[in-house]
Amino acid sequence: MNLSKILKNAFLIVIFGLIVTACATKKSVKTTTTESSTTKAAETQKADPIEKLDALMQGDVYIGSDTVGELASGVPDRVFFATNETILTTASRETLRKQAAWLRQNSDVTVVVEGHADERGTREYNLALGERRANAAKDYLMTYGVSSDRIKVLSYGKERPVDSGSNPLSWSKNRRSVTVKAN
Repeated sequence: MNLSKILKNAFLIVIFGLIVTACATKKSVKTTTTESSTTKAAETQKADPIEKLDALMQGDVYIGSDTVGELASGVPDRVFFATNETILTTASRETLRKQAAWLRQNSDVTVVVEGHADERGTREYNLALGERRANAAKDYLMTYGVSSDRIKVLSYGKERPVDSGSNPLSWSKNRRSVTVKAN
Protein backbone atom coordinates (compact mmCIF):
# COMPACT_ATOMS: atom_id res chain seq x y z
CA MET A 1 0.00 0.00 0.00
CA ASN A 2 2.86 2.36 0.76
CA LEU A 3 4.42 1.68 -2.63
CA SER A 4 1.18 2.40 -4.50
CA LYS A 5 0.77 5.67 -2.58
CA ILE A 6 4.33 6.73 -3.48
CA LEU A 7 3.80 5.84 -7.15
CA LYS A 8 0.49 7.71 -7.22
CA ASN A 9 2.12 10.86 -5.73
CA ALA A 10 5.09 10.60 -8.11
CA PHE A 11 2.70 10.28 -11.05
CA LEU A 12 0.76 13.36 -9.94
CA ILE A 13 3.98 15.37 -9.56
CA VAL A 14 5.14 14.38 -13.05
CA ILE A 15 1.77 15.29 -14.59
CA PHE A 16 1.73 18.64 -12.76
CA GLY A 17 5.28 19.37 -13.93
CA LEU A 18 4.35 18.61 -17.54
CA ILE A 19 1.31 20.88 -17.37
CA VAL A 20 3.32 23.76 -15.89
CA THR A 21 6.07 23.29 -18.46
CA ALA A 22 3.58 23.20 -21.33
CA CYS A 23 1.92 26.40 -20.14
CA ALA A 24 5.25 28.21 -19.77
CA THR A 25 6.64 27.24 -23.17
CA LYS A 26 6.83 30.16 -25.57
CA LYS A 27 6.62 29.28 -29.23
CA SER A 28 8.94 31.23 -31.49
CA VAL A 29 8.65 31.79 -35.19
CA LYS A 30 11.82 31.53 -37.22
CA THR A 31 12.27 33.75 -40.24
CA THR A 32 14.57 32.98 -43.09
CA THR A 33 16.78 35.38 -44.96
CA THR A 34 15.18 34.44 -48.28
CA GLU A 35 11.83 36.04 -47.45
CA SER A 36 10.85 38.97 -49.59
CA SER A 37 10.63 42.44 -48.09
CA THR A 38 6.89 42.57 -48.80
CA THR A 39 6.38 39.42 -46.73
CA LYS A 40 8.36 40.96 -43.86
CA ALA A 41 6.36 44.18 -44.10
CA ALA A 42 3.11 42.22 -43.98
CA GLU A 43 4.33 40.31 -40.92
CA THR A 44 5.31 43.58 -39.22
CA GLN A 45 1.84 44.96 -39.79
CA LYS A 46 0.34 41.79 -38.33
CA ALA A 47 2.72 41.90 -35.34
CA ASP A 48 1.26 41.33 -31.95
CA PRO A 49 0.12 44.65 -30.41
CA ILE A 50 1.82 43.61 -27.17
CA GLU A 51 5.17 43.34 -28.98
CA LYS A 52 4.69 46.81 -30.49
CA LEU A 53 3.87 48.14 -27.03
CA ASP A 54 6.96 46.48 -25.54
CA ALA A 55 9.13 48.16 -28.17
CA LEU A 56 7.88 51.62 -27.11
CA MET A 57 7.62 51.11 -23.36
CA GLN A 58 9.87 49.88 -20.60
CA GLY A 59 7.57 48.88 -17.78
CA ASP A 60 5.00 51.64 -18.09
CA VAL A 61 7.47 54.39 -19.05
CA TYR A 62 7.52 55.56 -22.66
CA ILE A 63 10.90 55.06 -24.38
CA GLY A 64 9.98 55.89 -27.96
CA SER A 65 10.86 59.10 -29.73
CA ASP A 66 7.90 59.88 -31.99
CA THR A 67 6.57 62.59 -29.65
CA VAL A 68 9.95 63.97 -28.57
CA GLY A 69 10.94 67.38 -29.86
CA GLU A 70 14.25 69.17 -29.38
CA LEU A 71 15.17 71.97 -27.03
CA ALA A 72 18.24 72.48 -29.23
CA SER A 73 20.08 70.46 -31.85
CA GLY A 74 20.71 67.02 -30.35
CA VAL A 75 19.04 67.93 -27.03
CA PRO A 76 15.67 66.21 -26.42
CA ASP A 77 13.05 68.40 -24.79
CA ARG A 78 11.12 65.90 -22.65
CA VAL A 79 11.43 63.15 -20.11
CA PHE A 80 8.86 60.50 -19.23
CA PHE A 81 7.58 59.08 -15.96
CA ALA A 82 5.91 55.94 -14.64
CA THR A 83 2.29 56.01 -13.46
CA ASN A 84 1.82 58.24 -10.40
CA GLU A 85 5.60 58.73 -10.15
CA THR A 86 7.98 61.67 -10.07
CA ILE A 87 11.15 59.58 -9.96
CA LEU A 88 13.50 60.20 -12.88
CA THR A 89 14.49 57.15 -14.92
CA THR A 90 18.03 56.58 -16.16
CA ALA A 91 17.02 57.79 -19.64
CA SER A 92 15.37 60.87 -18.11
CA ARG A 93 18.50 61.75 -16.18
CA GLU A 94 20.60 61.43 -19.34
CA THR A 95 18.24 63.76 -21.22
CA LEU A 96 18.32 66.29 -18.37
CA ARG A 97 22.15 66.17 -18.26
CA LYS A 98 22.16 67.08 -21.98
CA GLN A 99 19.71 69.91 -21.29
CA ALA A 100 21.84 71.19 -18.40
CA ALA A 101 25.01 71.14 -20.50
CA TRP A 102 23.26 73.09 -23.24
CA LEU A 103 21.79 75.57 -20.74
CA ARG A 104 25.22 76.15 -19.16
CA GLN A 105 26.63 76.96 -22.62
CA ASN A 106 23.69 79.27 -23.37
CA SER A 107 23.51 81.32 -20.18
CA ASP A 108 21.14 83.90 -21.67
CA VAL A 109 18.35 81.34 -22.20
CA THR A 110 15.60 80.83 -19.64
CA VAL A 111 13.26 77.86 -19.73
CA VAL A 112 9.88 76.73 -18.52
CA VAL A 113 9.62 73.13 -17.36
CA GLU A 114 6.07 71.96 -18.02
CA GLY A 115 4.66 69.04 -16.03
CA HIS A 116 2.04 66.77 -17.58
CA ALA A 117 -0.03 63.75 -16.54
CA ASP A 118 -2.22 61.21 -18.30
CA GLU A 119 -6.01 61.44 -18.41
CA ARG A 120 -6.66 59.22 -15.41
CA GLY A 121 -7.26 60.84 -12.04
CA THR A 122 -8.90 64.09 -11.04
CA ARG A 123 -7.93 67.45 -12.46
CA GLU A 124 -6.54 68.58 -9.10
CA TYR A 125 -4.50 65.42 -8.56
CA ASN A 126 -2.99 65.62 -12.04
CA LEU A 127 -2.13 69.32 -11.69
CA ALA A 128 -0.25 68.52 -8.46
CA LEU A 129 1.43 65.49 -10.04
CA GLY A 130 2.48 67.55 -13.08
CA GLU A 131 3.99 70.17 -10.78
CA ARG A 132 5.93 67.53 -8.84
CA ARG A 133 7.26 66.10 -12.11
CA ALA A 134 8.32 69.51 -13.38
CA ASN A 135 10.01 70.25 -10.05
CA ALA A 136 11.86 66.91 -10.21
CA ALA A 137 13.26 67.93 -13.61
CA LYS A 138 14.07 71.44 -12.35
CA ASP A 139 15.88 70.08 -9.30
CA TYR A 140 17.96 67.78 -11.49
CA LEU A 141 18.89 70.64 -13.83
CA MET A 142 19.91 72.72 -10.81
CA THR A 143 22.09 69.84 -9.60
CA TYR A 144 24.04 70.18 -12.85
CA GLY A 145 24.70 73.90 -12.47
CA VAL A 146 21.67 75.64 -13.94
CA SER A 147 20.49 78.56 -11.80
CA SER A 148 16.97 78.31 -10.41
CA ASP A 149 16.36 81.88 -11.61
CA ARG A 150 16.50 80.59 -15.20
CA ILE A 151 13.92 77.81 -14.69
CA LYS A 152 10.20 78.34 -14.19
CA VAL A 153 7.79 75.50 -13.43
CA LEU A 154 4.30 75.17 -14.89
CA SER A 155 1.86 72.28 -14.55
CA TYR A 156 -0.77 71.44 -17.13
CA GLY A 157 -1.86 68.21 -15.46
CA LYS A 158 -3.96 66.28 -17.97
CA GLU A 159 -5.07 69.37 -19.91
CA ARG A 160 -2.56 69.13 -22.80
CA PRO A 161 -2.14 65.51 -23.89
CA VAL A 162 0.36 64.81 -26.65
CA ASP A 163 -1.60 61.65 -27.53
CA SER A 164 -5.37 61.73 -27.09
CA GLY A 165 -5.75 57.94 -27.08
CA SER A 166 -7.09 56.09 -24.06
CA ASN A 167 -4.67 53.18 -23.79
CA PRO A 168 -1.40 52.38 -21.97
CA LEU A 169 0.84 53.68 -24.77
CA SER A 170 -1.00 57.00 -25.00
CA TRP A 171 -0.96 57.39 -21.23
CA SER A 172 2.79 56.74 -21.13
CA LYS A 173 3.42 59.44 -23.76
CA ASN A 174 1.42 61.94 -21.72
CA ARG A 175 3.25 61.34 -18.41
CA ARG A 176 6.09 63.76 -19.06
CA SER A 177 7.88 66.98 -18.34
CA VAL A 178 8.84 69.21 -21.24
CA THR A 179 11.57 71.87 -21.18
CA VAL A 180 10.63 74.84 -23.37
CA LYS A 181 12.64 77.97 -24.14
CA ALA A 182 11.01 80.99 -22.51
CA ASN A 183 12.98 83.64 -24.44
